[in-house]
Amino acid sequence: MNYFYSNLLFIPAFTFVLAIVIKWLNIKIKNKKWDIDAALWSWGMPSVHSAVVVSLTTAVGLKLWISSDLFAICLAFTVIIIYDAINVRFEAWLHAEAINKLFPEWKRFKESLWHLPSEAFVWCVLGIVVAYLMYLV
Repeated sequence: MNYFYSNLLFIPAFTFVLAIVIKWLNIKIKNKKWDIDAALWSWGMPSVHSAVVVSLTTAVGLKLWISSDLFAICLAFTVIIIYDAINVRFEAWLHAEAINKLFPEWKRFKESLWHLPSEAFVWCVLGIVVAYLMYLV
């Protein structure tokens, strides 16, 4: 067993840092300026939390195999996180948008809360790739 798989916490931690750096570079390309605050926002491309939970689930699946109870727990957790990123936060965005239109004098609610399914999917692939590459090391 390699070092990363004897310490599974390193895999999602590395995935988190990698996804934040990619997000930061993506923002730099789009906005022509460095904005670390925007890279730490919980919305937009990439879906950092999707990449992190998928990397953990993949790592557990590779280490303990998919028949383990821990893999089942991680998979359920991953499905909930990705569902939330796409659906629940989309509904929260709709509510924030409606409230902001109804009561413009109030403090503005953050409307950019959710991920497109493609954003979540692409970064699920990142989580799988990172976990697998770290498995090979």
